[in-house]
Amino acid sequence: MPLVNSTYNPPLFFKNGHLSTIYSGLVRKVEDLDQIRVRITLPDSDFLDTDWSYASSTSKKLVIIIHGLEGSSKRAYMKGSAKALTESGYDICAINLRGCSGTANKLYRSYHSGATEDLHAVIEHVLQLDKYQNIYLNGFSLGGNLLLKYLGEKRELPTEIKGAVAISVPCQLADSLDQLLQFKNALYAKRFKGNIIIKLKQKQQLFPDLISDTDIENIKTLKDFDDFYTSRAHGFTDAMDYYAKSSSLQFLENIDVPTLIINALNDSFLGSECYPIDIAKQHSSLFLETPKYGGHVGFYGNDNFTYTERRTLEFLDNIE
Repeated sequence: MPLVNSTYNPPLFFKNGHLSTIYSGLVRKVEDLDQIRVRITLPDSDFLDTDWSYASSTSKKLVIIIHGLEGSSKRAYMKGSAKALTESGYDICAINLRGCSGTANKLYRSYHSGATEDLHAVIEHVLQLDKYQNIYLNGFSLGGNLLLKYLGEKRELPTEIKGAVAISVPCQLADSLDQLLQFKNALYAKRFKGNIIIKLKQKQQLFPDLISDTDIENIKTLKDFDDFYTSRAHGFTDAMDYYAKSSSLQFLENIDVPTLIINALNDSFLGSECYPIDIAKQHSSLFLETPKYGGHVGFYGNDNFTYTERRTLEFLDNIE
């Protein structure tokens, strides 16, 4: 499939990748969205919380939205997407991955970039409602990687799943980590690390035999965290094994539903391997759009609806 030509051309302020990323993450607010919480029990006895929003009239179309690292359904990019889609006739199920809803999950494990079993559990819950004929997936950053991996794992997908949109996706996780460890991303990395250390200390209260103060003190970088916690808690050998097995890049060729990836060229979180240009060129279902601007989930738009929210709606509306 030919690469998609992007029309995104924001005001001057939002042409700076860092400014657009910071604005969208810390400044933008989305109001007037009702969210109804539903807790889903997972096969391993743990749980995750989902927040549902509904179109004004009964809908047979549902979009499942997945947040990024240390995000939640309350982030502006999640609520903005939900609002844009509900106003256009879609119902929304916004996933809070394990431990991200404001309530700690029960088990030692939590969430990670490749935990497609949790997405599968949400989809199974939705199918049991016997309400939706068309189901779509929409993910951001880590959530984008998660949904792409799910679609490409050669599982038998439910016929109700019609398509997907993934935004600011670190398709190659080790490549993205290399970027996050560079000086240009020091502030973001510090913020991410601060959030995950808080959660790790909460885990320590529940599992003191598995996490010591020394373990926490030895975590200096995001890779250290993945070496100590993410890999061990989720059955990987180490961080590099986790990145290798969870990166969606290796699964893209198997995707067979219409799928749009939007990765900005000035996204400081993404290295060259996170732009699957050669795969998209040869693929009948994978569309890749690489705007010059946009930062990391930092796209701007008039009336507080971002470019990617409008593009998501346009893409889903045109899936036959």
